[in-house]
Amino acid sequence: MAEAEFFQAQRPRLFSIAYRMLGNATEAEDVLQDAWLRFHNAESGEVRSPQALAATIVTRLCLDRVKSARATREEYVGSWLPEPILTTGEEGPDVLMERSESVTLAFLVLLDTLSPEERAVFLLKDVYDYEHTEIAGMLGTTAANCRQLLHRARSKVRPGRPVGRKDPEARRALAARFAEAFRSGDTTQLAQLLAADVTFVADGGGKAAAAKRPMYGRDSVLKLLVGIYQSGVASGVAAHAKVDVVEVNSEPALALRIGGELDAVFVLAIEGDSVAAIRVVRNPDKLGYLKRQISVM
Repeated sequence: MAEAEFFQAQRPRLFSIAYRMLGNATEAEDVLQDAWLRFHNAESGEVRSPQALAATIVTRLCLDRVKSARATREEYVGSWLPEPILTTGEEGPDVLMERSESVTLAFLVLLDTLSPEERAVFLLKDVYDYEHTEIAGMLGTTAANCRQLLHRARSKVRPGRPVGRKDPEARRALAARFAEAFRSGDTTQLAQLLAADVTFVADGGGKAAAAKRPMYGRDSVLKLLVGIYQSGVASGVAAHAKVDVVEVNSEPALALRIGGELDAVFVLAIEGDSVAAIRVVRNPDKLGYLKRQISVM
C-alpha cells in the first residue's frame, strides 16, 4: 500500500514529464500504467531513490515511444500538433504543469524538432531541475554527454520561447472578445484582434477537414475564419454550435462544440493586445482526452 501511495503522490510530476516528452496525454497515461508495473516489480534492495527510479522508468519508456513515433510521423497527413489538455488546475493532479510556458502547443512542437535524447535532457534539466549526474543515470550515459545534449537542445529551442505574454486575466478577456467576434462573424472585430503576422495551423490528421498547410498574415487568416463562419451558417451547423473559452496548454482557447460534441479546439497564442497564432486541433483521435476533461467541468 505504501508503495502505491508513493507512486500516486509522484503521479503529477511523472505525468507532466511523460506528456512533455510525448506531446500526447493518452500515451502519457499508458506510460504511467506501464511504469507503475515496472516500479512495483523492482527489487526493493536495489532501489536507492524511489523518486529517481520512478522518473527513470518513465523517461526510458518515453524515449522508446518517441523513437518509434518518428518513423510514423512522416506519414502524418497535414500539420502535426500535440494532443491538447486543459490546464486550469481544476481537473485533478494529473494536469499539474510546472513552468507553464513549457507546455504550450508551440513549445511542444519545438521540442519535437529535438532528438529524443536532447528532448529528455532539456526537459529534465531546464524544466525539472535534475542534476546532470542524475540525468546521466536515467539515460544510461555520462554527465559530460548530457551537457553536450543540453547545449545543442538550448541552441534550437531558446529562440522560440514565448515573449510578451499578457497576464492570464487579460489574455482570457481578449480570447472572450475573439470568441464573440468568431461566433457572430464580425469581420471588423476579428481583423482588429489578429496580429499583422498572425499564423494559423490546423491538425485534422486526415480524419477531419482542416487546412493542410500553415497560413500566414492577417488577410489570409481572416479570410479563412470568415469562411469557416459562413460555411457553418450555410450548412445549418452554426445553429447547433457552442463556443466556450477554456484554458488549454496554459493558453486561452475556444472549445467548439457541435450538438454537444467537441468538434475542435482553437488555441490562441496572445502577444500584447493581439492574437499572434491560432492552432486548431480537429483530429478526433487527439480530442478524446480533452473531451473527458471538459465533460467534468
